[in-house]
Amino acid sequence: MDLIIEHLKKSNKVLVTTHIYPDGDAIGSLIAMGFVLAALNKEASLYTESPIPAVYKFIPFVHRVVHTIKDTACYDTAIVLDCSNPERTGSISGILSSIPVLINIDHHITNNRFGTFQLIDPQACATAEIIYRLIKRLDLSISKFVASAIYTAILTDTGSFRFCNTNSAAFKICEEMVTLGADPYHIAQQVYGQYSLGRIRLLNLALNTIEISENGKLSVMLLTREMFRVTGTRIEDGNDLIDYAKIIEDIKVAVLIQEPAEKVAPCSFHVSLRSDGTVDVAEIALVFGGGGHRTAAGFETQMPLPALRAELDNIAQTLL
Repeated sequence: MDLIIEHLKKSNKVLVTTHIYPDGDAIGSLIAMGFVLAALNKEASLYTESPIPAVYKFIPFVHRVVHTIKDTACYDTAIVLDCSNPERTGSISGILSSIPVLINIDHHITNNRFGTFQLIDPQACATAEIIYRLIKRLDLSISKFVASAIYTAILTDTGSFRFCNTNSAAFKICEEMVTLGADPYHIAQQVYGQYSLGRIRLLNLALNTIEISENGKLSVMLLTREMFRVTGTRIEDGNDLIDYAKIIEDIKVAVLIQEPAEKVAPCSFHVSLRSDGTVDVAEIALVFGGGGHRTAAGFETQMPLPALRAELDNIAQTLL
């Protein structure tokens, strides 16, 4: 951590990014890292390839996140957050290597240790926990706005403190963030308390696609581009629908297959995996070039849908 701090103090312009289809930890960590750089008087760009999901647009300063980068040559440092490999950042991954110094901050056990500097702790409940430690090491005062970002990141990445990555630090940090001004009720209402009519219609369509493997241990849900079109929703509106496939009785692994908003390849899907804890879905994701945690992981694939479904059926028979 000290080497990273030393380098950041010498940096001038920093690009901070995270994975495509960003979740609460990705966005909260991005905002918190932006705060660190502002405190160090550094010029920074906060970037995500994918749009910010509607449920996270309440996070303070989220409007500062951009989705286009014109000239990477002006950056002397890049920071990649919450990514097990740089390809998870999307199309920008191809130009990250042109930035002189790349800092890798993550809590995924599948992280491949890319970058010039690495700050990786698989025991952390969220990447935001690691950013919190960085803030503390720098002895920075946390405003209520940054507290809200960190609280949201930890709340969502621990599944409201239900997932196995929930550790004592999750509670201690969140207690401190509440003391500093984060509003648990407001944040919970924004993240979990309301669905648009379009999302309800999308959920209805998604539930009708659920299929269960022959052994009854794996469920598969499908979200197509056409579903988003007819419901007036966007790809990020489907991110948490996998939970409905996961809570089915006797299911050990749930899979959500999503088409991207636009056709970017002959076959292109984002696949999310969730486990009840008895199966390490990070190992499954690694087979497809992805990564994640034991209970939550994902990957991108250009396999045709029938072939992908066949591979998932094989997994159900061999791993479950």
